[in-house]
Amino acid sequence: MSKYSTPAGRWKGIGPYYAMFPADFADKVILDHTKRGDAVLDPFAGRGTAVFSAASNGRAGVGIELNPLGYVYSNAKLRPAAFSAVQRRLESIADYASRYRSATRSLPEFFHLCFTQKVLSFLLSARANLDWRQSNADRILMAIILVNLHGKREQALSNQMRQTASMSPDYCVRWWREKGLTPPDIDPVAYTNKRLAWRYAKGAPAETGASVRLGDNRKALSKISAEITQGKRQPFNLMLTSPPYCNVTSYYQDQWLRFWMLGEPESPSGSHSNKYGGKFASPQAHKRLLIEAFSKCAAVLKEDAAIYVRTDRREPTFSNTLDALKIAFPDKRIETQEKPLPDKRKTKAYSRGGAPKQRNCEVDILMTAG
Repeated sequence: MSKYSTPAGRWKGIGPYYAMFPADFADKVILDHTKRGDAVLDPFAGRGTAVFSAASNGRAGVGIELNPLGYVYSNAKLRPAAFSAVQRRLESIADYASRYRSATRSLPEFFHLCFTQKVLSFLLSARANLDWRQSNADRILMAIILVNLHGKREQALSNQMRQTASMSPDYCVRWWREKGLTPPDIDPVAYTNKRLAWRYAKGAPAETGASVRLGDNRKALSKISAEITQGKRQPFNLMLTSPPYCNVTSYYQDQWLRFWMLGEPESPSGSHSNKYGGKFASPQAHKRLLIEAFSKCAAVLKEDAAIYVRTDRREPTFSNTLDALKIAFPDKRIETQEKPLPDKRKTKAYSRGGAPKQRNCEVDILMTAG
């Protein structure tokens, strides 16, 4: 069967995202360490692969993510809306677009070389009117726009760009002018509707109650702990996560244009990145975050819960992660296994900092009851 022949296959990979779990990896860990009806926690949920895998395999899933991009991608697939409802919202955004034509004039040069005025008016309408925090239909439409916001000419809404990361505006402007490239003449409504139709062609994932919460996991875990104490939620049988790496990349800088769609400023100023974690450039602050987060996790896990963490092999990320886990779960037995990256996943994140080739890998840390 094609990997896109089921609703889960069409939806599970939505959203380009840094350091994301492969879906089959999450499936295997969850099937190996839990049974149907168990609960799975991911405190650094990213685009929600672990939570979606838990839900798809008959488990309860809860994730927490600081980054609103991850929140949108996660809950687009975890909180489905009817295709017709999303199409209606697309039509509404299209109807409002003409109101934003004059507003396009005040945007920096980058935007006018990146998008046609028709596309830019549509994007401004979506940016202003989609309630992606509260509405399932709006969130799904925003997710589809974010996925296709930039990429190869004629295959995305933008002038020639990478899909995985948005380069700096000055670099893009110089490059487009040198190459004589102009934004593609695309009907954004027809284009977006076609992408929606493909995503829904096999249906939408079933509603499971699984979700990813937006915010600082340390605060969110305190609320989850209270819910468990009140009998509103069961403790978790498995924690499956990949915490942030230390001093590797700033997700805000790499994704600044998608952040703009979600309401952030129209330039990738470094002053806005810290609220989304920045690069975790300080090893001490990185370690403190992991200790605090994992200690909060310990309070919501069953005593015999398994802990499965995938992390970077380079220092100080690896030692910080391992030390934090030992502090939070002092009675667990620990196993580690290096996982060399296939060539196609050796991205720029693994070339930064002069890391030697033998460290072009991740490490799986498994902790179980002693």
